[in-house]
Amino acid sequence: MALPYTIQIRFMNDESGQYFFASVAELDGCQSHGETYAEAYESVREAMEGHLSVKLEHGDDIPEPVSEEKYSGKWLQRAPKSLHKHLMERAAAEGISFNQYCLYKLSK
Repeated sequence: MALPYTIQIRFMNDESGQYFFASVAELDGCQSHGETYAEAYESVREAMEGHLSVKLEHGDDIPEPVSEEKYSGKWLQRAPKSLHKHLMERAAAEGISFNQYCLYKLSK
């Protein structure tokens, strides 16, 4: 439980109503929900405890949390020439590097 598992919480608005849905990326099927973000977080932590307890009880393998060390922070992306030109021009207009500009646009 103390390991840094990836908890994902997102707001849902569907036929069931409005709520927060929480899941643990590394633990298939480990999920829960709540009326508030905090409630969903607490609920999924309880679900994790039960999920891990059952795995231990049955001698099943328990996945390790995904480490950020697994990711280099670098990728190669192909784009149309016109988009590349547009992004390069916008970066120059802002006085920043192409990489900084793309990171800014992706983080919005």
